[in-house]
Amino acid sequence: MEIPKLPLGRAGEAGVHWITHHFSPVIEGFAAAVTAFDGALLWILTAVPAPGWIALLVVIAWHAAGRGTAVFAAAGLLMVWNQGLWLAMLKTLALVLTATLLSLIIAIPVGIAIAENRPLHTAVTPLLDFLQTMPRFVYLIPAVMILGIDVAPAVFATFTLAVVPPIRITAVGIAEVDRKLVEAGEAMGCSRWQLLGKIKLPLALPAIMLGVNQCLMMALSMVIIASLIGAAGLGDEILRAIAQLDAGQGIMAGLAVFVLAVILDRITRGWADRMPQARRSERSA
Repeated sequence: MEIPKLPLGRAGEAGVHWITHHFSPVIEGFAAAVTAFDGALLWILTAVPAPGWIALLVVIAWHAAGRGTAVFAAAGLLMVWNQGLWLAMLKTLALVLTATLLSLIIAIPVGIAIAENRPLHTAVTPLLDFLQTMPRFVYLIPAVMILGIDVAPAVFATFTLAVVPPIRITAVGIAEVDRKLVEAGEAMGCSRWQLLGKIKLPLALPAIMLGVNQCLMMALSMVIIASLIGAAGLGDEILRAIAQLDAGQGIMAGLAVFVLAVILDRITRGWADRMPQARRSERSA
């Protein structure tokens, strides 16, 4: 006896069609804003010659993460420039920064809210679990159905994946603030907002920076996949190499992604580790 299937797939498709029909002005506004912001970022990135950006990033890497990272950044970026992948890398970086900024604008307030509100935490956690465990390619389907093929759906698909880690890490960072310090603030008459702004958030900054780091890494990985729906850059180079069975070009594009990922990871981790709160917690440990 065959059990009848629940029409979950049709319900999901109907939901997407309902969103596109009733929220088309919002969707068009979102697409226009995202495309304009990405274009502005790319214009800024391409306005400076490659040697200028390489020198600046090497200095930033040295200051944030030390000499080893600076040497790696110099060698890696020079390799990317030499292989003719500089513009593709800048396009990828612009998309990553656009998706990361959008994710953080939503993630940090939501992380603070669920850390301060237990019922909200209980309600939001299943949604975060759903977003984090859903296979990455699935995000491309509603993105294309809602926004078409362009930069905006790539950013939207990237956002749905990248927004989860900073929400979780921000909430954990605030929840793990030393209870004794919170009680001291309460004893001095601090309101709930004063406790949050003057005690919890400053002490949770290293954790929030770790959330920024993870958001960047998730965005970079998803932007490469999102090249299937119109995201230009290194992902497009990898797809072209697959279509042409060009192993050399695919390897070089993959190395460029690796270089960009390591530089972003080391710089943001270095900034988090250099924060006074992080050094203070290390000393106390």
